[in-house]
Amino acid sequence: MEKGKTTYFPSIDNVKVAADTIKQVSAVTPLGPAFRYSKQFDANIFLKREDLQQVRSYKIRGAYNKISSLTEEESANGVVCASAGNHAQGVALSCKLLKIKGSIYMPAPTPNQKVQQVKMFGEDYIEIKLIGDTFDDANNAAMKECEEQQKTFIHPFNDEKVIEGQATIGLEILEQTTVPIDYVFIAIGGGGLASGLSTVFKTLSPNTKIIGVEPEGAPSMKVSIENGINTELEEIEKFIDGAAVKRVGDLTFEICKANLHDVITVPEGKVCETILELYNKDAIVVEPAGALSISALDFYAEQIKGKNVVCVVSGSNNDITRTAEIKERALLYANLKHYFIVKFPQRAGALREFVVDILGPNDDITFFQYAKKTNRENGSAVVGIQLKSSSDLEPLIVKMKQRNFFGDYLNNKPDLFQFLV
Repeated sequence: MEKGKTTYFPSIDNVKVAADTIKQVSAVTPLGPAFRYSKQFDANIFLKREDLQQVRSYKIRGAYNKISSLTEEESANGVVCASAGNHAQGVALSCKLLKIKGSIYMPAPTPNQKVQQVKMFGEDYIEIKLIGDTFDDANNAAMKECEEQQKTFIHPFNDEKVIEGQATIGLEILEQTTVPIDYVFIAIGGGGLASGLSTVFKTLSPNTKIIGVEPEGAPSMKVSIENGINTELEEIEKFIDGAAVKRVGDLTFEICKANLHDVITVPEGKVCETILELYNKDAIVVEPAGALSISALDFYAEQIKGKNVVCVVSGSNNDITRTAEIKERALLYANLKHYFIVKFPQRAGALREFVVDILGPNDDITFFQYAKKTNRENGSAVVGIQLKSSSDLEPLIVKMKQRNFFGDYLNNKPDLFQFLV
């Protein structure tokens, strides 16, 4: 913050005004017990189901509250945002409901499914503009339109009205619960939701510990708090796209630094495990960012024993075409999927020997790429193997080495591994 500048915190009065503003468009989502997780962690785990909003995420709260606050002149000029995700859907629906024209910028490679979803919510009130190859390209074009045409930019997180809109989740949780809440786990992308919710709890339930959860590959809030200054990361892993930002907001950084009990990171593979568990065992569909809060429970297992815990399930806009990658990452995280360079002797029967004498009875080849080299004694193949138990890995490698089939293990070689996953 600039010297002498007071840190903004959303007031409870403003959050209550926001709750009244959005009540016709934002559902009061359920806060319900998660029996399986409660048993697993010996705690009372509750899920706040923001994935059940009309736009399938909490983003409608902040977007509608912000756009509702515009003056007549600002409304007439129209609004602009840059997003290929949940924020775009929230802005699109808000534009239609408030009858305000909006321009929504997305990178050109944005999947058609996401483009169509935004069109569905905004109908004739929005224009989608596919610009550039990256989010930064789209964002820069959006800002340029705002400057040239005096339009209002709707920021996804670094805005007071957006933060106050997201904060309404905190009010709802406290109104819905009949027991004191010990912990709330909440995903952090840019920090709008964490800022708003944590301020509500700090004011109305100060003993509740708010735990921010970031992807391991995009820890922008954690790094910033550790550094004591809002810090832009040079590179991030973008898999958990709903929570992967290089730099959090200046407003949200100051609030989170003051309010959060802890910020932890969760490996992307663990998040993928949670997505599959929720789908297979609970019939709940979540996007990667929506699974972050639940994924964090494993890393707080001791602290939450016997406690009342809320996990905010932030969204469910999951692209079905990503299912194969989600399964792959989950298996890798569980140490059940492994890639090798295997040296096959260039003789008849070598592959049969590998399958019969080296692979275990429950091992499965899931990837195989081989080109025969007629002038060499051995031909190398890239082989992916799925195990039933992680303890089967060591015996497999031993047998490969004993029979001279072992070439290299690729899981721990990121420069090569990125081409397989």
